[in-house]
Amino acid sequence: MLGETVFEKSPIPVLVKSLDASMLRSRTIANNIANVNTPGYQRVEVSFEDELRKALDQGQLRGMQTNDKHLPLGKLDLSGLSPKVQKPVDPTLPGGVNNVDIDMEMAKLAENQILYNFSAKFLKGQYNKLNAAIQAKDIQT
Repeated sequence: MLGETVFEKSPIPVLVKSLDASMLRSRTIANNIANVNTPGYQRVEVSFEDELRKALDQGQLRGMQTNDKHLPLGKLDLSGLSPKVQKPVDPTLPGGVNNVDIDMEMAKLAENQILYNFSAKFLKGQYNKLNAAIQAKDIQT
């Protein structure tokens, strides 16, 4: 019970969700790159950050769902949040074969790697803080 409270009140759940989204995004971008010359292939992308922003918005009211068939109202629950793969609305064909632009995909891959590295390093710092608190030691940075 105490462990659940400590983890729920820390940024750890958000960081874990962010790492999951980054991993899915890496696989999705790699798939797009692998199909750069496949005729008719439609690129896909991962949507996650907008939903995360809504779930973390402190100013949004949260409604109470009294029946499983009711639509959720207001602030999203972080535990049910997951990244989603979708085809963006993009009628262009920059390569002439499909809508995958290799330069854009490589840039997105680099950006995603930076976000993943930041999240992993920040998560490591959170665990170091918890470990130091458990052992009653100073925080090692």
